[in-house]
Amino acid sequence: MGLLETISGPRDLDGLSNQQLIELAAEVRAFLVSEVAKTGGHLGPNLGVVEMTIAIHRVFESPRDAIVFDTGHQTYVHKMLTGRQDFSKLRQRGGLAGYPQRAESVHDIVESSHASSSLSWADGISRAFEITGQSDRHVIAVVGDGSLTGGMTWEALNNISDDNTRRLIIVVNDNGRSYAPTIGGMARFLNTVRTRKSYRAAYLTSRQAFDHMGAPARAFFRGVRGGLHGFLARVTNNEALYSNLDIKYIGPVDGHDMAAMLEALRQAKGYGAPVIVHTITQKGKGYDPAMQDEADQFHAVGQIDPETGESTESAGAPSWTSVFADELLRLATLEERIVGITAAMLRPTGLHKMAERFPDRVHDVGIAEQHAVTSAAGLAFGGLHPVVALYATFINRAFDQVLMDVALHKAGVTFVLDRAGVTGPDGPSHHGIWDLAILQVVPGIRLAAPRDSIRLREELEEAVKVDDGPTVLRFPKGSTGVEFDAIRRLDDGVDVLLESSQNDVLIVTVGPMAGMGLDVAQRLAAQGIGATVVDPRWVVPVPKSIIGLAAEHRIVVTIEDGIRVGGIGTRIRQDLREAGVDTAVTELGLPDEFLDHGTRAEILEHAGLTPQHIARDVVAMVLGSKIPHARALPADHTDTGSITVNRAQKD
Repeated sequence: MGLLETISGPRDLDGLSNQQLIELAAEVRAFLVSEVAKTGGHLGPNLGVVEMTIAIHRVFESPRDAIVFDTGHQTYVHKMLTGRQDFSKLRQRGGLAGYPQRAESVHDIVESSHASSSLSWADGISRAFEITGQSDRHVIAVVGDGSLTGGMTWEALNNISDDNTRRLIIVVNDNGRSYAPTIGGMARFLNTVRTRKSYRAAYLTSRQAFDHMGAPARAFFRGVRGGLHGFLARVTNNEALYSNLDIKYIGPVDGHDMAAMLEALRQAKGYGAPVIVHTITQKGKGYDPAMQDEADQFHAVGQIDPETGESTESAGAPSWTSVFADELLRLATLEERIVGITAAMLRPTGLHKMAERFPDRVHDVGIAEQHAVTSAAGLAFGGLHPVVALYATFINRAFDQVLMDVALHKAGVTFVLDRAGVTGPDGPSHHGIWDLAILQVVPGIRLAAPRDSIRLREELEEAVKVDDGPTVLRFPKGSTGVEFDAIRRLDDGVDVLLESSQNDVLIVTVGPMAGMGLDVAQRLAAQGIGATVVDPRWVVPVPKSIIGLAAEHRIVVTIEDGIRVGGIGTRIRQDLREAGVDTAVTELGLPDEFLDHGTRAEILEHAGLTPQHIARDVVAMVLGSKIPHARALPADHTDTGSITVNRAQKD
């Protein structure tokens, strides 16, 4: 039996020697490579925090001491040490979540996987402990150097430094990367600390001197090391970054040196006031394929061969991201006014190709979505056309800037939202299901949802030509899949994908839901119900032709992969009423709840968004047995004998 198998909770670490902790770390790394290779997941970040996480759980007493992980994708080791070692269904329905999840364990506190929030959580928790007389409880916030580029981190530090009586330890996991290498002035400062020889040389010289003097001297060295750290930090200017914060600084510490980590954390624990422990780690540590990967050191992987790191997944159609990357590069080559902006996700959002060709025209602002958006407004004012590429879930963080800095000023900025809709295995905070509902309330905004790769290229080209307000292009995760040609395009750009001689049901699909709409129409046709399927392409504002088509049909069905509340279906229903059209509308989309992790198909089925389920409900609406009821047929077409409803489907 290995050491890892004996660990069912953090206190099982207490009886292990330092050497056994080092052996445990090796077992943990081997486990991570073996298990994550089978399921996919965040491999590189977790390989980099093995010793750090073991040391934190050895020194502190979770859950009495609250451990908050910024972002949370680096908590696999934390899960393993808190009794969760079944990784067979990692990020799959019924299996472990890829991020902290309160339903899994009392050791998981913060579920949100949006970066830079951990210090605000830690500030609030530590204040609560102090106010309620629990001053013996500690709060440990683990924050990456990438998250230090986010404004919330510094807002929290400002408040933490105003009250130096709380037991709050900030562990800075400094690996020089978020997804890709961390950028900005903060990163440049930390890089000088990370590579400066003067600190390491001074530390080694002092330690060796005491080592030569025997055990009493070594004990003395350990006792004064906290002060020594501070002295060395001042000598080598490592405290420059934190000098005005009035927070104790320990470091930099080798995050893979178990003894050093334990010592630094014990000093921080005993200090009795806020402390920053600056640790230097290596993303992908101990796994050569990850360490040699220049792109992101295996930040997130699919199923791979654990020996080589090569993907074992079959190649499919091009991804939405790759199609966008190629098209943006083409457009940027033709139009010099186009510039790119992203927030620490250059490669994940596809801006890397433009950056390689035009490095001066692509700006990575770090994990700072709010800054990215307002900076884009400034670029537009200066005569450029910014393309801001983010994951759809992260546009939530910059809504005020979209509203007040871009839209109010009628700035020509294009937002490209990757991973829109249901993303699957990453869980609640990564689903991009709120963007349509949130953004459509912005005055003057124009929202596009391409159904396939052809329309993505087409709509992106249209978007970057708009200079009097914000445009948004959203697309899902994964491959682009099947291309759906229109049988005709209406004057306002709406694509008609299918028409019937009977105007019973108008199916309005949003983006990649076009395939589902066509499937539903075929099922309805088998029951004698005629359907027209349209793709608006630009879903906001609602095209006028949608209003006209709705007036000609008995019922309207909208299908979208965003939340129903305030979604595109709701917008169409409101516009119909304003135009005096009384055709009933049924808005199909996702429920206003936090959706658990699982495959896209599983989540859509849970929401009732399957062709079979939709067709069954629409048949009932046409027959008048389910609300909303379809409008009655004209007097000379009241014979419903042509509708031959399959009993099983109706039921």
